[in-house]
Amino acid sequence: MNKTVNQKAWFLILPVLVLVAFSAVIPLMTVVNYSVQDTFGNNQFFWAGLDWFDDMLHSDRMWSALGRQLMFSGIILAIEIPLGIYVALNMPKSGFWSSFCLVLMSLPLLIPWNVVGTIWQIFGRVDIGLLGYTLEALGIEYNYTQNTVDAWVTVIVMDVWHWTSLVALLAFAGLRSIPDAYYQAAKIDQASRWAVFRYIELPKMAGVLMIAILLRFMDSFMIYTEPFVVTGGGPGNATTFLSIDLVKMALGQFDLGPAAAFSLMYFLVILAISWVFYTVMTTLDKRDGS
Repeated sequence: MNKTVNQKAWFLILPVLVLVAFSAVIPLMTVVNYSVQDTFGNNQFFWAGLDWFDDMLHSDRMWSALGRQLMFSGIILAIEIPLGIYVALNMPKSGFWSSFCLVLMSLPLLIPWNVVGTIWQIFGRVDIGLLGYTLEALGIEYNYTQNTVDAWVTVIVMDVWHWTSLVALLAFAGLRSIPDAYYQAAKIDQASRWAVFRYIELPKMAGVLMIAILLRFMDSFMIYTEPFVVTGGGPGNATTFLSIDLVKMALGQFDLGPAAAFSLMYFLVILAISWVFYTVMTTLDKRDGS
C-alpha cells in the first residue's frame, strides 16, 4: 500500500533556506571566486587558477599560524573539559543553591567577546589592572604586551574563564539525566567514587561531552576578538592565530586572492578536524553502549 507523503512542510522552512543562502552560500561563493582570481581594484579580475592555494601551502606564515592555533586549541580542550566535568560533579544537584550555581555559571557566557577582551586587557595592566598590579606588588614580572609567555597565559586563562561554564553546564545536564536507580545499585554494590564516575557518570555524559568538545574546538579554532583586543596578535606574532593572520592579510595588506584561498583552507581544516572528533567519539560511544 502506497503512503502519501505531505511535502507542504518544505514551505515552512523555505524562508530559512533563503536566509541561509544569502548569509552563507552567496558569501562562500564570493570567497571561492576571489580565491581563483587576482584583482588590482576597480573591479577588474584576472584569472589565477590554483596559484593562491599553492602559495598558501608553501607559506611559512600560514603553517606557523596553524601551529599556534592547534597548540592553543589543544591547551584549551585539555584544561576546560576536565575542569568543566569537575565543576559539574561538585555542583549541588537540586534546591536553591543548584539554581544559584547555574545562574552564576551562565554569567560569563552572556558577556560579548569584545567586552571579555577589554575586561582582561584592563585586568592585566600593571598601572590600573588588579591582576597586573597584584603581581607587580608580589615581585612577579608580568607584561602580556612584551612577554610571549605572559601573553599566552593571559589569553588561555581568559578563554578558560569565559568558556569553562559551557562545558560545566553541558556536563551537569548529562549528570541530571542519570536515573537514581544507577546510584542506588552502585551503593548496594559498594562501588567506589571513581567506579561510579567511570562506569555510570562518564558513559552517560559521553553525548554531551562530545557536543562540548566539538563546540569548544570550533570556537577556540576560530578565536579572534579576545586575543586581538588583548594582545593584537603580539608580542611579535606570538598570539597571531589563524583568524588574526587572515584578517591582517585581507584587510591590512588587501591581498584578497591569497586571503580567500587561506580562508577556504581554514574552513576545510576546521571541517576535517571536527569530522575526526565526531567520528572517534561516536565510535567510542557505540562501543561503550554495546
